[in-house]
Amino acid sequence: MRDADSLGGAVGTGRVTTAVPSRLDRLPWSRWHWSVVIGLGTVWILDGLEVTVVGNIAGRLSEKGSGLPITSAQVTGLAAALYVAGACLGALLFGWLTDRYGRKKLFLITLAVYLGATAMTALSYSSWWFFTFRFLTGLGIGGEYAAINSAIDELIPAKYRGRVDLMINGSFWLGAVGGALLSVVMLDTDIFAADTGWRLTFALGVVLGLVILLVRRNVPESPRWLFIHGRADEAEQLVSDIEARVAAEKGTELPSAGREITVQQRRSTGFVTVARTVFGTYRRRSVLGLALFIGQAFLYNAITFGFGAILTAFYDVPASSTGYFFVAIAVGNFLGPLLLGKLFDTVGRRIMISGTYVTSGVLLFGTAWLFDSGMLTATTLTACWAVVLFFASAGASSAYLTVSEVFPMETRAMAIAFFYAVGTAAGGISGPLLFAELTGTGNAGDTALAFCIGAALMTLAGLVAAALAVKAERRSLEDIAEPLSSAREAEPATG
Repeated sequence: MRDADSLGGAVGTGRVTTAVPSRLDRLPWSRWHWSVVIGLGTVWILDGLEVTVVGNIAGRLSEKGSGLPITSAQVTGLAAALYVAGACLGALLFGWLTDRYGRKKLFLITLAVYLGATAMTALSYSSWWFFTFRFLTGLGIGGEYAAINSAIDELIPAKYRGRVDLMINGSFWLGAVGGALLSVVMLDTDIFAADTGWRLTFALGVVLGLVILLVRRNVPESPRWLFIHGRADEAEQLVSDIEARVAAEKGTELPSAGREITVQQRRSTGFVTVARTVFGTYRRRSVLGLALFIGQAFLYNAITFGFGAILTAFYDVPASSTGYFFVAIAVGNFLGPLLLGKLFDTVGRRIMISGTYVTSGVLLFGTAWLFDSGMLTATTLTACWAVVLFFASAGASSAYLTVSEVFPMETRAMAIAFFYAVGTAAGGISGPLLFAELTGTGNAGDTALAFCIGAALMTLAGLVAAALAVKAERRSLEDIAEPLSSAREAEPATG
């Protein structure tokens, strides 16, 4: 309902009282929620496929007859750096636009940018063309992280939010498995010509993305975003439609909604207000977000950067066979969020976030010791990595969950974008510079040191989480962080 000071019309800036958040949170799981997950979450599978494929085709692109004048070092170096730079910039740019113009507009735009850039990558005829569209592909992917995570958290009921968010972010590794196996087929010159297979790999990603885009068109705007941005009537109607679909599917009446909230509607929120809120009012949560993202970025780089070179240099594994070992650790990465995700909603955020971070860090310390002692084979080292990443993947996914739920509605996408950009930059720029030096010496002690650095930062992040993690399980987003637009007089948050 609107109070008397509403300006009226379809878009207003008056005061509105609504039960939309509690109505969404009390819904039972339904086919409608699955449509949201499929429409929004499956793009991470494409991201995993994309990143893995590019790594695996680096050697093929540098070969004579590939149709592209480029070296393997340029693919894994300059092109990878441009992809990371694009992802960081895309997250910040589209994150700001997502909070300002809505989740739906942006999650359609970011996927379109990704699809267009990937299609043009498949048509690359020169190195500069390839570099340009790798940057633009990263731009779209970075924007996806901000737009999608904010939309999912605002549409999924509170009691399922943790496990759903973790499984969606963890599905990146399902795409990585597919990318590794797909590369084996697409790069087989007995099946496809040297200048054709790698192009078809990118083209397949475009086809899958178009299917996702068709499904995504039916995912609605976030009702939470609508009622704050002057479209309360539209939000009420949208939630009523969702409730009718869910009630018809379940064949029963829905439970009554919880409390209402009152907000002063606004067209937009200024950047200064966002920054002051995230880094002033919620500075402890910002420290938590930075610790989680930087910790997981360095642990992943400690293991995955040069992982193939480690197997080749220390265990004489043929370069053509390292993909099979990668599949093993990718499976471990996917199973972690899948099997542990529910515990983040039941056991709780603080215990599970700190537990997965510290456990993975301690296990990597143990792996470093075993490796340096010469007690591992290629198979047992890969097994150790898979176990470490089983826990680390759940923890890393919870980093995205954390920054998407502990800040106010008006800052959500921008907060996700900032912490994603910081983590991606740390992992994609400083991480490789450090670990390339250590893993490239051929000395087991140096490689073990790389493992220990990643393990130490992951463990430290876990200890920060033990002290600062927010009790967010099964709680409404508005209870975790009151909207800046709230018209209720309240004590300022300090957590």
